[in-house]
Amino acid sequence: MLSNNPFAELSASIPYAVMQYFIILMVIFVVGGTIFDMIHKKSAKYFFAKAEAAKASRKREIDTGEKLGIAVQTALVDVATSGEFCNPMRRISHLFTMYGFILFLVNTVALVFAYTDNNAPAIVSTLWHVGALMVMFGGYWFWFFIRVDVSAEAKPWYKLARADLFILSLLGTTTFGFLWSVALSSGAGFWSGLFLALLLVSSVVLFGGVIWSKFAHMFFKPAAAFNKRMIKADGSRENLPEIGDLTDPELLKKFPDIAEYLGTNAPNMGLGIKRERPQHY
Repeated sequence: MLSNNPFAELSASIPYAVMQYFIILMVIFVVGGTIFDMIHKKSAKYFFAKAEAAKASRKREIDTGEKLGIAVQTALVDVATSGEFCNPMRRISHLFTMYGFILFLVNTVALVFAYTDNNAPAIVSTLWHVGALMVMFGGYWFWFFIRVDVSAEAKPWYKLARADLFILSLLGTTTFGFLWSVALSSGAGFWSGLFLALLLVSSVVLFGGVIWSKFAHMFFKPAAAFNKRMIKADGSRENLPEIGDLTDPELLKKFPDIAEYLGTNAPNMGLGIKRERPQHY
């Protein structure tokens, strides 16, 4: 069943050209929505203004080689392995969802654009189904058990907010896509038509709702992660003061009220919030 190509069966009633136009339209929605989101929220303007302001606080200049190393580290740690997540379960859930979505998208494009002769290799169709299953596994795990407002704030899983639009439309697209394929291979005509309609609706919401959802975070977060490593490397620290030794005479001279609040022999404040097992992000 996993090697079944649902688009080949669909092409008997809907030409591949129509499917291709639909995918192109979804791409236009994503690009246009992301650009509008950047203009409306002024996120790009804020990002570059903040980076420009941090130049004055730099302790040293970073050469091209080091920048390249930071970029590679960002790609491998922050992007490819979701190293930003402290909660290991959240990290695993995110990796399943992210790589599943990539497999689902890439193989959808391959099946619709590259194999219009209906001779797609079985591995392409299999990866399409596997991608959908990976998103469903990681996404439903996140939705029912890991979400911060469910796991930490005791809110019921069915209480929705606009922030949930991305994950719900993503789950809808992959779930209905998978069920559509199953119904097609089983010869269930009514159900295959219903799941196809739901797949189209959820896809339009997913790709057309960029300006209202968290879809664009997949473009912004790598840039933010790279910038975070850069300001740490050049010492600018986003204009925040360095965490010094509270017994250092120079620091006490600069902040004479330390003794008033922490005593003359300031204690080690310990792990603080890190002593608690991460429940959130």
